[in-house]
Amino acid sequence: MTLPPMHRRALLVTPALALARPARAQARSVRIVVPYPPGGGIDISGRIFAEALAPRLGESWVVENRSGANGAIGSQVVARAEADGRTLLCNSDSHLLARGVMRQVPYDPVADFTPIARLAVSPLVLIGAPGLAATDLPALVADIRAHPERHAFANTSLGTSGHLATEVFRLEVGQPVLVVSYRGTGPALQDVVGGQTSLMMAPLLSALPLIQGGLVRAYCVTGTGRAGVAPEIPNAAERGMPALAAIAPWFALWGPKGLAEAQVTRIHGAVREASATPEVRRKLADLGGEPVEGESPAQFAAFIAEATARGLDVLRRAGVEPE
Repeated sequence: MTLPPMHRRALLVTPALALARPARAQARSVRIVVPYPPGGGIDISGRIFAEALAPRLGESWVVENRSGANGAIGSQVVARAEADGRTLLCNSDSHLLARGVMRQVPYDPVADFTPIARLAVSPLVLIGAPGLAATDLPALVADIRAHPERHAFANTSLGTSGHLATEVFRLEVGQPVLVVSYRGTGPALQDVVGGQTSLMMAPLLSALPLIQGGLVRAYCVTGTGRAGVAPEIPNAAERGMPALAAIAPWFALWGPKGLAEAQVTRIHGAVREASATPEVRRKLADLGGEPVEGESPAQFAAFIAEATARGLDVLRRAGVEPE
């Protein structure tokens, strides 16, 4: 087919454009696999950093949601991907305990992944139904020890920080308080508000509007200090339960096993740079979270080893069997 004269002339005078097009088509792109549906804390954190990292690294960063099997489907995609830095996993601390709560996990949550960087950490809050007589944590513990049959914990997913905190609380109190499983944070919170379930270790951001509205009672937050978005809520250690200090949800980036150290260093540096910007810090604060600062990839790997051992030990002592 013969091109019209104008088109033929354009091709003749702009050879540089014709040569540039293949280069643009081959521009490096990175996909962040989120193994859960859109809209949750993991997904939103992944999108915050994808947007911040793309211009810093000169790449296209795209979030891909691959949900199912309690996060195992999306995580398996990354475990089987080439270790070229083009496929990464954004997941939470629950990733580490997959084999502690599921029988069939087609990867090793630690050995088959390369730790890159923790992105953010956010506390849990122990909330109670508005009709509970106990007004603080010591009074609540005393009431549970005296009347364990009056209480039940709402829980949304095995192996999460909320589940671990629930089990640690039960072990500390020394009573087998009933744990009720829910499909999602929303329904669980609704039943605590309505008094059908008395207690829940809830994500602070999800529970905060209910706390501020007087619909539930807040007893303490987990983590190492008070939460910036709710400094009026005491920390668990302040109220006599320091075992909860080590438990707080966090979100992170992993690569497949064997990701080159240069790639890890490159991405980690960009994460730390983005974490220091007011925009990213504001967006994380809107989630009730704070960036993780001053942690190298090696320190993150050591943290993973410690957190995995600690979490599996809690599950063992609580009698939790893989399902």
